[in-house]
Amino acid sequence: AGMITDYMTIAEFEDYSLKICFTILILFMFFIVFDLARKSKGGKWAYIALFGGLGLGMVGFIAKYFIKMSLQGG
Repeated sequence: AGMITDYMTIAEFEDYSLKICFTILILFMFFIVFDLARKSKGGKWAYIALFGGLGLGMVGFIAKYFIKMSLQGG
């Protein structure tokens, strides 16, 4: 009684866990990249390069979701 499988399937749990944990990881990486850019004193271009790389990774993860949805037909 009270097991997680009583409320949702394992696949649903994995899906929610991935989304929640990945969001937390991205926010933590933003903090790390911001701190790194600030301490490096590289200026505007350091911020652009570091956040551009992190942004491309996020775009890839979001694109994967939409590609998966389109291949499954909705």
